[in-house]
Amino acid sequence: MVAIAGLDTERCRALASKHDIPEIYSSYEELLANADVDLVSVAVPNFLHLPVALAAIKAGKHVLMEKPLARNSAEGAQMVAAATEAGVILAMAFNRRARPDMTVLKQHIDGGNLGKIYYAKAFWMRRSGIPGLGSWFTSKELAGGGPLIDLGVHVLDMALWLMGNPKVISVSASTYSELGPKAKGQWNENRFTVSAERSFEVEDFATAFIRLEDGATLQLETSWAGYSGHTDEFGVYLMGDTGGAELHVKDYASTGTLKIFGEVGGANADTTPRLQTKEVWDGHAQIIKTVVDGILHGTPVTPDGQEGLERAQLIDAIYESAALGREVRLD
Repeated sequence: MVAIAGLDTERCRALASKHDIPEIYSSYEELLANADVDLVSVAVPNFLHLPVALAAIKAGKHVLMEKPLARNSAEGAQMVAAATEAGVILAMAFNRRARPDMTVLKQHIDGGNLGKIYYAKAFWMRRSGIPGLGSWFTSKELAGGGPLIDLGVHVLDMALWLMGNPKVISVSASTYSELGPKAKGQWNENRFTVSAERSFEVEDFATAFIRLEDGATLQLETSWAGYSGHTDEFGVYLMGDTGGAELHVKDYASTGTLKIFGEVGGANADTTPRLQTKEVWDGHAQIIKTVVDGILHGTPVTPDGQEGLERAQLIDAIYESAALGREVRLD
């Protein structure tokens, strides 16, 4: 780490002191002028993803983008095209891929143990988890959407990656905004600022039925707030013709999250893999290592900007289907 930039200079100074970062800037433009910077991690509100990424790419920097890639696929396409033209890496921080349970499950699937996966369910559900009523999160213009673009993008990526990134051919979706407009459902931990206006312009629940080119289907559910038994839970369920799996993470647990279903000697068998604890893994660190290896050694970088763009295109289609009240095709 050679530099950090942010509008909250006091926080930047604290982070720089804690992690021995030599340079502090109040603007990203100043940081990008630093010749010692090779890779920029972009962790800003969604409406700033495009201008910051394009400026970094123009300055010849590799870019690691926090999810989502952009507010919509049109912005995402600009970023991918610019990075390709400049010959720099554009990577995505879909850090849930680096969880130990995801790693074990992916290896199990790639080993053929689930056979042909024909159905999947991806979900991220919160009982009360709107991140800042009246903040940029709840502005359609600034965020691009609600829990679908904030949480749903993570679990959609998880499911599609586990399934081998099949092509999406159609979606049928609905979105709802029932608690947010009533100023209900704020995140209890109060991690984010609550504006006095408490404006709410996005959905607080989204659901979609997604058809895939290989014949499989994927069901999505994602909410910031809703009267359900969930606390803060995400995961992926998979059904294949020779096995199945359930990955269910409650309140960011790192163990006891994965179950594998199959047969032993013709009898039904359930397996619970022994996983690493959270103290010995860090999803962001694994993603960063992959990007650094790509820069230094030319090794393939995944997830990359193209995968981020494909997720953005899917989210656009889900929002379009919900607005039109009918199925939308992507092929």
